[in-house]
Amino acid sequence: MEEYPRNLAELEAMFGTEAACREYLQKLRFPQGFCCLRCQGRIAWTTRRNLLVCAACQYQLSLTAGTIFQDTRKPLTMWFRAIWWVTAQKNGASALGLQQVLGLGSYATAWTWLHKLRRAMVRPNREQLQGRVEVDETYIGGVEEGARGRKTATKALVVIACEEDQRGIGRIRLRQIANPSMGTLRRFVVETIARGSVVHTDAWDGYKGLEDCGYEHVVTVIKGSRHTGSELLPRVHIVASLLKRWLLGTHQGAVSPKHLDYYLDEFAFRFNRRKSASRGKLFYRLLQQAVAIGPAPYAVVVAAEKPKPQPVVLTGVN
Repeated sequence: MEEYPRNLAELEAMFGTEAACREYLQKLRFPQGFCCLRCQGRIAWTTRRNLLVCAACQYQLSLTAGTIFQDTRKPLTMWFRAIWWVTAQKNGASALGLQQVLGLGSYATAWTWLHKLRRAMVRPNREQLQGRVEVDETYIGGVEEGARGRKTATKALVVIACEEDQRGIGRIRLRQIANPSMGTLRRFVVETIARGSVVHTDAWDGYKGLEDCGYEHVVTVIKGSRHTGSELLPRVHIVASLLKRWLLGTHQGAVSPKHLDYYLDEFAFRFNRRKSASRGKLFYRLLQQAVAIGPAPYAVVVAAEKPKPQPVVLTGVN
């Protein structure tokens, strides 16, 4: 049964000690009870250094090893407060805000923590979008003189996919791409949208041949139409507008292209859960994912190294 705090008072009551935080992490890592990674033993005891020791083979395991909390020097109580604050902010969290709330002495620490948490906002093996899905691209950055169409010198190009939920918007996916070529756009569609879905795009050549990949492709020609792109592909344009407003409002536009992918992950995490009535449930989900992904050392965070996507067979690519 899922157990999580409903408000700040419950958070402080449930996770006021390191022992309580460790017990909660153990339940998240071993929801069916302890299972030794070496011999699958089911019984363990805890050392004074907070290591779990398998009673059968004496294998020692740290609860934080292999998670985003690995090698942290800060108490878990502070991490839990950080995760609560991040999930409680409907408009997103800034490093400066986190530093002030937790009383961290270093802005760099707050910035690093947020990037670690952003890595946990993408659930491994998450479900693909399905049904009828709008796909289009947008540019992130200021006005660029002399740039027309899909050409740019300095702005970041982001492709957006939105499920059509009757007249509303369902789940979304976003990704920064190097160019709007056929191979790049088709790869995004194959990796994010379930085959058999209806993919709705404009007439850009990069979307040609989606039928060969198992999709029904609906094309809306925008050039020469009496209607604008925001009217013909309304959902992706709404998401693009909200994304740009969020980057400018919460982060003052100070997002470098090499870190943009993780901000896109955070935006999608928040948008896809915008109807959730329970902040505690978001806290639970983020913490659950934080123990399911690998650690992100500072050097990796600064370099913005992102796991390479698995190879995908792009049927019909010339």
